[in-house]
Amino acid sequence: MTGIEIGIIALIGFLVIMFLGVPIPFSMLIAGTVGILAMTDFNVASQIMVSELFNTFSNYALTVGPMFGLMGYLASYTGIGEKLFVTMNYTFGHRKCGLANAVQVAGAGFGAICGSPPAATATFSAIAYPEMKKRGYMPEMAAGTIIAGSGLSVLIPPSNNFIVYGIVTETSIGQLFMAGIVPGLIVMALNILGILLMGKMRPKWVGSVSERHGWGERFKSLQNGGLIYIIIIFVLSMGGMFAGLFTPTEAGAVGAFGLFIITLLSRQLNWTKFKNALFAGVRLQAMVFMLLACANVFGKMFSVSKIPIALGQYVESLNAAPVSIMAVILVIYFILGMFTDLLSMTLVTMPIFFPIVCDTLGYSPIWFGIIITMVISIGALTPPVGSGVFIARGCLSYDPEATVTRLFSGVYIFVATNCIATAVFLIWPDVVTFLPALIYGT
Repeated sequence: MTGIEIGIIALIGFLVIMFLGVPIPFSMLIAGTVGILAMTDFNVASQIMVSELFNTFSNYALTVGPMFGLMGYLASYTGIGEKLFVTMNYTFGHRKCGLANAVQVAGAGFGAICGSPPAATATFSAIAYPEMKKRGYMPEMAAGTIIAGSGLSVLIPPSNNFIVYGIVTETSIGQLFMAGIVPGLIVMALNILGILLMGKMRPKWVGSVSERHGWGERFKSLQNGGLIYIIIIFVLSMGGMFAGLFTPTEAGAVGAFGLFIITLLSRQLNWTKFKNALFAGVRLQAMVFMLLACANVFGKMFSVSKIPIALGQYVESLNAAPVSIMAVILVIYFILGMFTDLLSMTLVTMPIFFPIVCDTLGYSPIWFGIIITMVISIGALTPPVGSGVFIARGCLSYDPEATVTRLFSGVYIFVATNCIATAVFLIWPDVVTFLPALIYGT
């Protein structure tokens, strides 16, 4: 058999092993190693497997993930998300759909120091959902807005997915962070419009408004932290990186240390919270490191099989418009996103699609990172798997009314808003790339 045939069989084998219940990293490791073994010999396959695993876990560049991860979990466990939601509630809660829109703004703000949607979902499920239920919001609207608001963390820097994408494709993480700002704000604005539309279409889903708070109370809520802390840390960490003062790893370390000092001095951090944040960050990054290591073995298998080269040549022979080919690729990503999580699909598909999109079709790797993040995250909102919905259901297990069926009913409006945003970024790529080009001159 040719290398291409073996590579295709290995890919099918990976999918079969994954759907049999084997964890995704080990599915990639098994399929990748067996595929390399079939194309070479035992010594080469074992050396590649060992070297890829060792090089991944000893790679200094990967420490950028744990630093930003610790920063995000410190924010989650010390109540900064709660204070931010209180501030947004004081600002927007007295308007119709105000609580739901407050979650969107708070989600974008929280995403500026927490790049993990699951962590954001857990935070707002604990603080926003009870308040919305108390005001009469139906689970469809309350949970749907929390899922959508938490999902902004994949675009607003520092996004965990951008970190992984940047490492795997050797794309500037700083430019990816910068590129995510405008799309994140656009999606937030579209989500708010979607909430207002849903409020008119499903008025029974929307509860009563909160009491109006004067400017004095709003200013006092700012003084209590939340937004001020986020601005300080974002300017210190992201601002320093964008200005060229820090590398991404150093920016993560500065952000984590700065948040540690702020929460310690404000007495929001104690030993228990710090320990929980540290352990949660370690668990997350251990999963990410294992995914990266096994994905590198899987990616090496594709390189040996020469599938990316053959696909690139085939795409060139089609003489089709690049946007048509991109549309097909995005449909594939959307379908894959319905069945598995964002990071896993990014790692599995990059060796195949990145050379086609960026080398053959000539699209910007910065733009491509934003687009696939958008498309796969849309898949996380749709059946049958809908990882974002099931994470929210787990966080809201204390409410028997928050069933999976009702939660899926509440996110379809946000599937639509995200699809609209993706179409805008596809038709006008400059919306994504102009800010990195302005700052970095690329």
